[in-house]
Amino acid sequence: MDITSESAIIKGSIFVVFLGFLTAVINGRSDHIYRTLVAMLGLSIPLILPKNLPNPPEKAKPFLSPVYDEKTMAVLAVFIALHVSLVNVPFTHYDLFHRDWRNADMVSHFLGGLTVWLIVAQILSELEGIGLKLSKKQVVLYAFIVFYALSMGWEVAEKLSESEISFIHETLANKARDLLMDTLGALFGWWMVEKRRYPFGLGRD
Repeated sequence: MDITSESAIIKGSIFVVFLGFLTAVINGRSDHIYRTLVAMLGLSIPLILPKNLPNPPEKAKPFLSPVYDEKTMAVLAVFIALHVSLVNVPFTHYDLFHRDWRNADMVSHFLGGLTVWLIVAQILSELEGIGLKLSKKQVVLYAFIVFYALSMGWEVAEKLSESEISFIHETLANKARDLLMDTLGALFGWWMVEKRRYPFGLGRD
């Protein structure tokens, strides 16, 4: 897949999110208007930043490496576009995520787990640029440690917010299922990197 294709995926995802924005305006959903605006702004960064800042500061390069990699950003873009569309299916009143098909969050958790693991692993693999060289095994291990810290932290934050957000109420079984889907997504990301070297490769020990 060439760079043009990756860029097209990102732009196509922004367009899908824009359709979600129009739907939110039509339906009068202020929460989704905010969500889609943030998503469009975020997905525009990998299209704009590398062109305007082709040589970021050396110490920042490892942490910006996913943003400068259109392949990684294409994976992120697909995740964001699909997640936003599940929350409010374009040009309908369906909210598959919170109301009409509550199991839709399984799709988002799988893709979210995939995306988060890839981003963390890519940052860790680029730390050599600031003098911290990790072996491939260390990158994979630490990527999963950070991944689980983020995943469990998200679930705890969701649980704590239940009293403030009426439509969020999940059982412990649901939380366990979310973590399972996160894990399956992360494992798929590991397979992609290890076997397909996509969106990047970890090299060899």
